[in-house]
Amino acid sequence: MADDLSERATRPKVTVPRITTMKGSGELISMITAYDATFAALVDRAGIDMILVGDSVGTVVQGRPSTVGVTLKEMQYHVRMVHRASPQALVVGDLPFGSYQAGIGQAVDSAITLLKAGAESVKLEGGTSVAAQIEAMTRVDIPVVGHIGLTPQSYHRMGGHKVQGKAAGNQAGQRDRLIDDAHAIEQSGGFAVVLEGIPRDLAAEITSKVSIPTIGIGAGPDCDGQVLVLHDVLGLAELPLKFVKHYADMATGTVEATRQFIDEIKAGTWPDDAHSYH
Repeated sequence: MADDLSERATRPKVTVPRITTMKGSGELISMITAYDATFAALVDRAGIDMILVGDSVGTVVQGRPSTVGVTLKEMQYHVRMVHRASPQALVVGDLPFGSYQAGIGQAVDSAITLLKAGAESVKLEGGTSVAAQIEAMTRVDIPVVGHIGLTPQSYHRMGGHKVQGKAAGNQAGQRDRLIDDAHAIEQSGGFAVVLEGIPRDLAAEITSKVSIPTIGIGAGPDCDGQVLVLHDVLGLAELPLKFVKHYADMATGTVEATRQFIDEIKAGTWPDDAHSYH
């Protein structure tokens, strides 16, 4: 642990310019979600490049069926918690549904709210439909990450969480539209774009056509980086998804530790004398 802390202290702060240069250098970008100071400190100690304070907090932590109900005030709270960990990783705050769709003024105000809470950049869903909002935010020096493909805030339009970009066409969620969306994010000043839930060949095509880094989730290995939800990485989420890999089984460990705690209470062996004050 001492070595981890020492390495963290000497690791340079990850910045927006650092992320943008990684595409040209060929260094792949690592990104993971975190919603509080404890987990933010742990993933930062591991050396993650970007921490996404995602509106996925709605489904992962709050137990909602989708992210649609998450509020800006809730995102502000979770960004503040992650910021308190003082991570070396670049902190990205998610703009929740209803905090930017009404226009550029609302988008800028919402982004400022998250930056004041400790975010160093913001993320929003959509491409051509939110190009004006992205341009307005970048005009006042707010770094923006786009997000296209399977966009969870479009849950109702998509009829659930469904793979996008399989069909050719220019309608929302279709292949040609997603390519246009990626270009719109790039041209309006976004510094990176998340590609979620799209075929591998489409993700590779978009990655080759835009100058900004692409960060994939369920988009294959040809993107400039990858992101997963922390609770999936730790094996805490029960919903099986094709693009998710459990790198640990913290769910079983949590149940077993709690069961042992209960057994010791019931047996009267906890707390013992060594864990009591005198």
